[in-house]
Amino acid sequence: MPIEFKMPKLGESVTEGTVSRWLKQAGDRVELYEPMLEVTTDKVDTEVSSPVNGTLLEIRVPEGETVPVGAVIAILAAEDEAAANGTQPTEEAQAPVAKSAQASVQQRPVEIQRPERPAGDQAQGFISPAVARLAAEHNVDLSQITGTGRNGRITKQDVQRYIEERSKAQQPASAAQPAATAAQPAVRPTPPAEERISAAPVPQPAAAPAVLPPALLEGDELVPLTAMRRAIAEHMVRSKRTSPHVTTVMEADLSRIVAYREAHKAEFERQGAKLTFTPFFVYASVRALQEVPIVNATYTDEGILMHRAINIGVAVAIPEGLVVPVVHNADEKSLLGLSRAVNDLADRARSRRLQQNDVEGGTFTITNHGVSGSIFAMPIINQPQAAILGVGAIQKRPVVITQHGVDAIAIRPMCYLSLTFDHRLIDGATADQFLAVIKRELEEWKE
Repeated sequence: MPIEFKMPKLGESVTEGTVSRWLKQAGDRVELYEPMLEVTTDKVDTEVSSPVNGTLLEIRVPEGETVPVGAVIAILAAEDEAAANGTQPTEEAQAPVAKSAQASVQQRPVEIQRPERPAGDQAQGFISPAVARLAAEHNVDLSQITGTGRNGRITKQDVQRYIEERSKAQQPASAAQPAATAAQPAVRPTPPAEERISAAPVPQPAAAPAVLPPALLEGDELVPLTAMRRAIAEHMVRSKRTSPHVTTVMEADLSRIVAYREAHKAEFERQGAKLTFTPFFVYASVRALQEVPIVNATYTDEGILMHRAINIGVAVAIPEGLVVPVVHNADEKSLLGLSRAVNDLADRARSRRLQQNDVEGGTFTITNHGVSGSIFAMPIINQPQAAILGVGAIQKRPVVITQHGVDAIAIRPMCYLSLTFDHRLIDGATADQFLAVIKRELEEWKE
């Protein structure tokens, strides 16, 4: 019996994925765990392996197309079935990819309920989560929109264009209202001055102009969005819209951390681990999450979901964008174990070798923007988490220290730490308490 191969869920909040490249073609033999295609999401750009020994019978989704998690993207045959039927692909598998794509559009599940359209009208086809969210936010009836995408699919640009046209159509109607009021017969007696003042119409703010794309000037070049960049953009906008973001900042003296690292770098290298500064921040964050567990939680309409596991994501910049691999059960690891885990995840992220479980299950995120020289930043929360820690560049600065009751100026390696948190479940005092634990662990380092 043919096996339906579906788009895997490559992250906790990932709802769709883009087939960036097929490594196998219809009719090719595939081995168990052998890479079969590359998939791009806002969290990971990775290879997806075959779940069986057998044959790739049919490709349902061509390269460059985005489909929801769980959609069938290919048909496989296990080894015994392929041997029984021969290794030749079926007639459908030999058909052009465009034919497979057309069939897949017709068979994909519809993600939102829409009213039936009159006979002869254009079918809407698959509605992506981004389109569904935009339509819901602006109260748009998708049955009124004609899609310009593949096979009549309604795109995000179609919805935005409809919203702009609707806004322009409503402006003349609102402008005509004062004229209609003025045309009413003036048969009422003139009210006293006090009443005339209070009855004066309150000026209404002008409607915001529709946001139009900038005009292309001579020499400009419009570079199409990659699937990863588009997914990151949507994820960031969704995060800002979901959580009320608040940021608190503290400064930490990293003298002990710098001294410890210099003294133990060679020892760590002998054990196969490069000792960078990031594992220290992961270690301190673990202690803070243990002391202030509300930060290791997720807000839901049903209540606050407290996470037992401490899984810390570490943002890694790659040429295509940003990914956040996760150090699972970080509270069970020593500094050496954290160093190995962080180095391994960063190396595999840059070489596009992350697996599905490497980006799943994060409960807190750290972004070390200081590695590129940034001193201070206010990062965006990685949904559905409650907070994210930003680590600035470590710089030597003159600071005032007190020794034996005497103030003095000293040169110390200082670092700004910013905590952006979800104000729905974390208040300012709690956020400061959490960040103070991280500061204490770094300044009083004694592992």
